Amino acid sequence: MIKRALNVTREADFAAWYQAVITEADMAEESGVRGCMVIRPWGYGIWERIQRLLDDRIKATGHENCYFPLFIPLSYFEKEAEHVDGFAKEMAVVTHHRLVQKDGRLVPDPDAKLEEPLVVRPTSETVIGAAMARWVQSWRDLPVLINQWANVVRWEMRTRMFLRTAEFLWQEGHTAHATVDEAREETMKMLEVYREFAETCLAMPVVAGEKPENERFPGAVATYSIEAMMQDGKALQAGTSHFLGTTFSSAQGIKFQNAEGVQELAQTTSWGVSTRMIGGVIMVHGDDDGLRVPPRVAPWQIVIVPMLRDTDEDAALIDYCKGLQAELAKASALGEPVRALLDLKAVKAATKRWGWVKKGAPVVIEVGGRDMAGGNVSVIRRDRLYREDGKLNSAVVAKDDFVAGAAALLEEIQAGLHADARARLDANIVRGVDSFDALKAHFERSGKYPGWVEVQWSKPEGGELDAVVERIKALKLTFRNVPLDAAPADGACIFTGKPAVERILVARAY
Repeated sequence: MIKRALNVTREADFAAWYQAVITEADMAEESGVRGCMVIRPWGYGIWERIQRLLDDRIKATGHENCYFPLFIPLSYFEKEAEHVDGFAKEMAVVTHHRLVQKDGRLVPDPDAKLEEPLVVRPTSETVIGAAMARWVQSWRDLPVLINQWANVVRWEMRTRMFLRTAEFLWQEGHTAHATVDEAREETMKMLEVYREFAETCLAMPVVAGEKPENERFPGAVATYSIEAMMQDGKALQAGTSHFLGTTFSSAQGIKFQNAEGVQELAQTTSWGVSTRMIGGVIMVHGDDDGLRVPPRVAPWQIVIVPMLRDTDEDAALIDYCKGLQAELAKASALGEPVRALLDLKAVKAATKRWGWVKKGAPVVIEVGGRDMAGGNVSVIRRDRLYREDGKLNSAVVAKDDFVAGAAALLEEIQAGLHADARARLDANIVRGVDSFDALKAHFERSGKYPGWVEVQWSKPEGGELDAVVERIKALKLTFRNVPLDAAPADGACIFTGKPAVERILVARAY
């Protein structure tokens, strides 16, 4: 019987397993501040990889990085009613600028009340819109293509590390354009950047599509998302791209004189992904031994663990491992130099091995005296941890052969994780459900892991949509998106009975 590294399995309790992975992999921990987390080096290292790879893609599309204030005047939000209504319940507000001692406690100084409350940034459309209004005067000033990496605060009532926290890290892109077509093209371009990034770098297959009206970003004309399927069958919104039209340019006064000398409102967009993507990596790739990190975003792709025994042989063994590390650093995999770590911590080798297994390092190399004498290394692949007999799958390989094949090995692991996740996604999207009763029955009989259902619908609006949303909420379901590659509608809407105009995904979600 296989002895797992975690004390809880995905099948027994997926939520507890998720938390156990984070804890055992030293990814994050509670901070002492409600809803906020400390991201530890391994978790933050994954975020740094995400930042670097995605930032390169953002800049390649012509965007420049900048930074805007954490505090936003409340009046900025009040200019756009739908936007402020959408975020009102999540806003953290600063009202005073000084504390005083009173009865042995620090309290806000009544004489230090701000003239105008400041909102701790939940998103930056309003403050960036105000800046764009200053920057844009003529059609020659367009397009404005900017992005910022920042933290935001949304006061969540129910939090879960990486997935939904009061404070989280993200990037948010904001652009202004002269025409609707240019802005819509930008919206779809960045959606594709996110889709390609998720698939290529995170090995996370996603479905790209348009959100229904009730799921749009507050103030948006259209919202698009990439949706990923977790191993428990739930959906995770992994990134969004919004066409804002003139909603914010009207509120913030982003106007320009066109080539004919006529004043127009700019067409704007915004788009973003966050540390929620790390939660997706955990739930898409993790197993009952912990995390499995795709090589492209692993802080260390190969970890070398010398089997030190406090003997005269240790110095030679360390030199052997340092030579291996240096040779690997000269190799290139997945378009970058191989990232190899030599773990010399004063901890038993077996403890270090299982520590790196739980962290999900793609490859762990163990090197003992016998390996060194034979010019070999013992290779453990995190994606193939056990043999068929349940024993640890450790293969002895000539050191030179391992170095020569390291790039191909990492590429194989990356591709294999994606292929497994893609097969799971494709196998768990159900089509052909032709009535609301059949939809209800599917989610009632499918147990813990019902996957997603793609149904035909008539794109109801207003009160009719509200009624439909209430019906699926009663089943703890949500609309995810209308896949861009969905087959044309050819039947009746399962909610209204009217002729369907498109197909939409329905699922339980995080």
